[in-house]
Amino acid sequence: MAHNLNFNNRTGKYSFFSVKEKPWHNLGQIIEEHPTSKEAIKFAGLDYQVEKSPLFTKVSGIIENNSGIEIIYSELKVPNYFANIRTDNNTVLGVVGKDYQIVQNREAFSFLDSIVGGGD
Repeated sequence: MAHNLNFNNRTGKYSFFSVKEKPWHNLGQIIEEHPTSKEAIKFAGLDYQVEKSPLFTKVSGIIENNSGIEIIYSELKVPNYFANIRTDNNTVLGVVGKDYQIVQNREAFSFLDSIVGGGD
């Protein structure tokens, strides 16, 4: 059975952590105490920002002029679509529409602090 865990080539670690117990796949980091959301994000390898970047596609065209035929390559902006990109390694995480709002990992997981009683 595949674990489907992200491997970060920059850090050499899997994006996973477990508290005290080794997971079935034996990957990731094992820690002794329940972390705050800030610590959990770091242990899990999710301590990066995401940015919405304009999406482009390559296009080509043939132009006939006095010199003959010329092939022109250019980029065309795709309207209303964007690529969500990790800022630490420029990996494209997915393509979203113009109304999509990014929620950073630290914002999405801050609810953990109320459960484990931690904070910054």
